[in-house]
Amino acid sequence: MSASLSRPRVGVWLIGARGSVATTVVTGCAAVAAGLHPPTGMVTETPPFTGSGLPALSDLVFGGHDTLDCPLPKRAETLTAGGVLPPGVATAVTAELVAADREIRPGGPTPGDTRSEAELITAFAADIRDFIHRHDLERAVVVNVASTEPASQGPDAPLPASTLYALAALRAGCSYVNFTPSEGMHHPVAAAADSGLPHAGRDGKTGQTLLRAVLGPMFAQRALRVRAWSGTNLLGGGDGAALADPAAAAAKNAGKERVLADTLGTVPEGEVHIDDVPALGDWKTAWDHIAFDGFLGTRMILQTIWQGCDSALAAPLVLDLARLTARAHETGLSGPLGALGFYFKDPVGEGPSGLSEQYEALVRFGRSLGQGEGEGQGEGEGEGRDAGSVSGPEATGEAR
Repeated sequence: MSASLSRPRVGVWLIGARGSVATTVVTGCAAVAAGLHPPTGMVTETPPFTGSGLPALSDLVFGGHDTLDCPLPKRAETLTAGGVLPPGVATAVTAELVAADREIRPGGPTPGDTRSEAELITAFAADIRDFIHRHDLERAVVVNVASTEPASQGPDAPLPASTLYALAALRAGCSYVNFTPSEGMHHPVAAAADSGLPHAGRDGKTGQTLLRAVLGPMFAQRALRVRAWSGTNLLGGGDGAALADPAAAAAKNAGKERVLADTLGTVPEGEVHIDDVPALGDWKTAWDHIAFDGFLGTRMILQTIWQGCDSALAAPLVLDLARLTARAHETGLSGPLGALGFYFKDPVGEGPSGLSEQYEALVRFGRSLGQGEGEGQGEGEGEGRDAGSVSGPEATGEAR
């Protein structure tokens, strides 16, 4: 993509850079920047954010880490065949896909990798710094769009890969966004190493929980007592395979439950089941069954069905978050960006849980960015264990 004459370029370093979400992000950014498609789903392209000073889509430069070696153009072909990308778009932006693919570096740890955690962090940070230097970028945002990891198994367990990458982002002086349920900056080691750089997360709110963030406040505001709220997710692709692991599914469901607890003021009976259906590919179906009481205890039911493409739902949010976080960094904000909770199931910092209130906070944040100072800035959590002092073997890899 060509650089803007009026603004410096900004890097977007994707963890899981050859996965479905990342491929859709790169393809979609190029297509929208070229005027091939409208920016459907991108909140930052709506009127409230016109004066926010966000980097232009044409000024974003992509790179990343991944343990897979399938080239982005080939990955885009597969997504086109699966109906995720519209016909002809990947071909029209082949040059941009090739350019981004050249900037993808081997991730880790991989089976047989003998590097220590400290060595992995150093190597990842060096890759990011080299990317920034070679492209003469003003700054870069590291965005985790990798597969969900199981929760770590205690203080003596190896650091998860998401935390290694978060520490590498801090080491490279980059802001950080965790679009996954994985620990990332939530791990105590990363929290202790937080140097005050802006960060946001975690777990992008794209479907079932998006509806919950709307419906939960509705029941509370209408004084309707929810007795039970159960759900099922059917999905395939890399995310479906990853979430077949009960520990990974538990990490995913924690954010879904938090939205109900925060908006209803209580946790109703019921749970969410996640089923891996490989035949669905990048498409998912989410079903919710809500039992509630009306006037005089009359028992009623609300059922919802959400069917969508995970990558197409996530990609515009990733672009929004990269632009907002880069601008926050530019204006000098630090720490957790609570005002970006609109995008997440389990947001960092303080803020409301209802979608309407989250949107209002986001709009205020966007306006403040246009004035050069943002709301929702957090405090760095002080000096702690240095990012280079960690040790231990491997964690999981990353292809969403």
